[in-house]
Amino acid sequence: MTTQEEQTRAGLRFPAGFAWGSATSAYQIEGAVDEDGRGVSIWDTFTRTPGRILNGHNADVAIDHYHRYREDVRIMAELGLSAYRFSVSWPRIQPAGSGPINQKGLDFYRRLADELRRHGIDPWLTLYHWDLPQELEDKGGWPNRDTAYRFADYAAAVHDELKDYIHTFSTVNEPWCAAFLGYASGEHAPGRREPQNAIRGAHHLNLAHGLSVQAMNARRVGGCVNLYAVTPATDSAEDLEAARRIDGLQNRFFLDAMLTGRYPEDVLADLPLEIDFIEPGDMKTIGAPIDVLLVNYYSRFTVSGAPGGRQSAAAAPTDTASPWVGSEHVSFVSGGHPTTAMGWEIDEGGLVEVLTRVAREYPPIPMVVSENGAAFEDVLEDGRIHDRERQAYVEAHLGACKEAIEAGVPLEGYFAWSLMDNFEWAWGYGKRFGLVRVDFETQERLVKDSALWYSEIIRQNRRHEPTDS
Repeated sequence: MTTQEEQTRAGLRFPAGFAWGSATSAYQIEGAVDEDGRGVSIWDTFTRTPGRILNGHNADVAIDHYHRYREDVRIMAELGLSAYRFSVSWPRIQPAGSGPINQKGLDFYRRLADELRRHGIDPWLTLYHWDLPQELEDKGGWPNRDTAYRFADYAAAVHDELKDYIHTFSTVNEPWCAAFLGYASGEHAPGRREPQNAIRGAHHLNLAHGLSVQAMNARRVGGCVNLYAVTPATDSAEDLEAARRIDGLQNRFFLDAMLTGRYPEDVLADLPLEIDFIEPGDMKTIGAPIDVLLVNYYSRFTVSGAPGGRQSAAAAPTDTASPWVGSEHVSFVSGGHPTTAMGWEIDEGGLVEVLTRVAREYPPIPMVVSENGAAFEDVLEDGRIHDRERQAYVEAHLGACKEAIEAGVPLEGYFAWSLMDNFEWAWGYGKRFGLVRVDFETQERLVKDSALWYSEIIRQNRRHEPTDS
């Protein structure tokens, strides 16, 4: 190791007990879509609709984690992870979205959690990562208020069965995406382009979060939001207004509801519909106390209210509408930073910005960075993946985490996205985020250089933690 490397790694020291993790989601990795009683999800339906997924891919097999989970946990243990964030497939647990529990589905997650604990890895369970049972979508999906109550029932059932195995439960992953990419732009399942129903869906996703927090009464429960630093392209009035609007719909609509029990008045005023779906008691329910805030961060938005520019900050590879309900005129422009293979600008300073903002503007709440990572064009050379760009990305964002902690942010962990290459939603298998490469034909796993580097950072930090005498 060179002196420079020693200095770099020595600088990435974190407090004792910091959670060193990685993350995945059920639909992206499990496969086994028709095994052991699993029902149909909206993503199963969506992937079978021509033109929705790049190259016509689907996740019927994905990376076969359902059958290979022991191998995958062994890789986590060899990397030294202390925590693993995964999601539970709602249709695997409750095939119709309501009614009887599928015990075989629950048993899979019990085996997974037990295997993790046996290797000294804390299981962090996410209840919903976008795989709504198709039968609930057929009844209206998230725009239907009843879906929130069905989710609370499902959450209570999972909690009751798995509470002795799980370190932390979290509710809905990135409700912004589920609502606005699913029901406004149509680039995610179920592929609807109904802006007003997207707003109703967003409220009911928030309500599902609050109802499930109350229903579980878990020892440790969190909510999960994807946050962006938002910057106006210039200091013109129209660009400042554009930034207010996008920050409002992306960040404040969810943070304010979850952490303060109210929606921002200016954001409600931006929306092109009568707000007649918020019933008495909803906001108190949504603001039910949580123990930790999970923050997913990837990039910064630079926005303009001037005519021109591109309509989406990260458009799907298929024809889509705008997800920015009430602010469809806003354009997303370059901030001048390098980009990942997704076209997302690399801006670790934005992570410091969003973490310190939450700590400054909202009631005190412990936080973790629950997703952070990047897709690049990995090249297999001499049997290895020398993914220096991904390593640099993770290193820069870990540095941002350290800066945030030094600024007083109560940050308790970091989860790299993703543990393994997987099914990347509308992009199919065309984008690789993994620390571990997966050959999608053979299912062979190969640890990338970035994972080895991350493992060494973990090892050095855990080596300096106090041990029980």
